[in-house]
Amino acid sequence: MNRRELLKALAMCGAGAGLSTISAQLLAAPATQNRLLLVFLRGGYDASHLLVPTSSSFYYESRPNIAIAKPSQDAQSALELNADWGLHPALKDTIYPLFKAGEAAFIPFAGIDDLSRSHFETQDSIEMGQDLNGSRNFQSGFLNRLMGQLNAGSAMSFTDQLPIIMRGDAKVANTALRTINKSNMDEKQSKIIAQMYNNTALEKQVSDGFTVRGEVVRDMQMEMQNNDGNRNAITTKGFELEARRIAKMMREKYALGFIDVGGWDTHVNQGAATGALASKFEELGRGLAAYKAEMGLMWKNTTVVVISEFGRTFRENGKAGTDHGHGSVYWVLGGGIKGGRVLGEQQKLQASTLFQNRDYPVLNEYRAVLGGIFSSVYGLNASQLEQVFPRVKPRDLGLI
Repeated sequence: MNRRELLKALAMCGAGAGLSTISAQLLAAPATQNRLLLVFLRGGYDASHLLVPTSSSFYYESRPNIAIAKPSQDAQSALELNADWGLHPALKDTIYPLFKAGEAAFIPFAGIDDLSRSHFETQDSIEMGQDLNGSRNFQSGFLNRLMGQLNAGSAMSFTDQLPIIMRGDAKVANTALRTINKSNMDEKQSKIIAQMYNNTALEKQVSDGFTVRGEVVRDMQMEMQNNDGNRNAITTKGFELEARRIAKMMREKYALGFIDVGGWDTHVNQGAATGALASKFEELGRGLAAYKAEMGLMWKNTTVVVISEFGRTFRENGKAGTDHGHGSVYWVLGGGIKGGRVLGEQQKLQASTLFQNRDYPVLNEYRAVLGGIFSSVYGLNASQLEQVFPRVKPRDLGLI
């Protein structure tokens, strides 16, 4: 195998197992028992479908075809959270029980001041977590900077490639659990590559990478063997299965994790209580509930934060969908949070209060909100938070 073939093989392996970014710290036990998983919904999900402003008559005027009905005995109506807000009915069996148990909370009017309404530009801006008016460093994401403040902690990005949010000085691994069973590299090839790096600066990184990859593959093989009659095929697809796998790894090894879930761009026929978006909520809810179940006793030390790059237009468009918007709704789940509440600065939703007469305004800036959560979860002081979100004052919403 020549150098070109070797680099190609490593790159392909890295796409599945994050080998190129595995660090010597990867297998170290985290100093904290607390766990935080950040879930990024890529595509700008419709927050008004998730957290329904049931007290706003303007909402029902603005969405004649896709509004979620006010809470009632009808199974397709919103689930009452308080006098002003309801939850999408697709989450009745998953997230709603968590909210009632005080293990889920929502933060409306949350987001970033970026006004591009571009998926990629806004995602990049959020993942960097830097001042929009300053210089932009695409090699410095805020979760990596957070990782740098966790003494001896370890982090994992459950993605094909290392995203901007996890890039930086701290060594962070990435592994896509959905595709690792399709690895193109067998054990013999792995040994050859590992031997080639003996007595080099990368020896430890390569060795750790193959160790983690082997652990994941063995877990998946055991999982498939337990699926009677499925001939080693995974029985279900989607986020629920991946969430269970993520939970197994987070429970045992990682203080900080990241996963992104795509497909939330709904310009056409997004549906209402049922339909395309409702199905996605239902699948996401099942995955998050499965994540809780798989965390077991560790759930009491676990926090899950769900964000998106922006919300969508308050009014439905001419194709029974919604377009790129601004403010969004963040979710916070966990066994130790003070949930069961809709938190943060809020305002009445009417035509005069929309941002640019079309969107949710951003009243709860994401870095301030996340900084407050990070401070509570990991016990970070002001100096440490300054390293994560420079020149941003964290906002404590009393969640944890």
